[in-house]
This record gives sequence, structure tokens and C-alpha cells, in this order.
Amino acid sequence: MKSLQHYTTVIRPDDNSTFVAYVPAIPGCHAWGQTPDEARTELVYVFEMIQQEYEEQGRSLPEDVELVIANAS
Repeated sequence: MKSLQHYTTVIRPDDNSTFVAYVPAIPGCHAWGQTPDEARTELVYVFEMIQQEYEEQGRSLPEDVELVIANAS
């Protein structure tokens, strides 16, 4: 069984001085927080809920994706 550690996660600043954390490979797997740590903690809960939904539906979680960071210059 895959855990959140098997996936690339992104944490970035969002509007209103908050942070968003998400797993690009899993649609809907995102969470917000007042700090990066809070967003990451909330993401753990969201991942667990999504993982349970996949299990109940007899589906496997998707494979991780590779992120490419483009230079803005």
C-alpha cells in the first residue's frame, strides 16, 4: 500500500497569507494551512481519506508524477 511518502508533494504560498499543499498525481488531494507545516499536516488527513475511498472502490492509487520546473527567464 502506498503512503504519502511515495508521492511528490508541493507546498506553495497561496492567497491571503496561507499555504496550499498538494499531490499533483492525485486529483483532489490538496489542503490549506496558515503555515507550510499546517498545510502539510492537513494534506496527510486528505491523503488518508482519498486512500480509503480508493480502497473501498477497489482501485489502486495512481503512480507518482515527475515535476518539471521551468525557469521563468
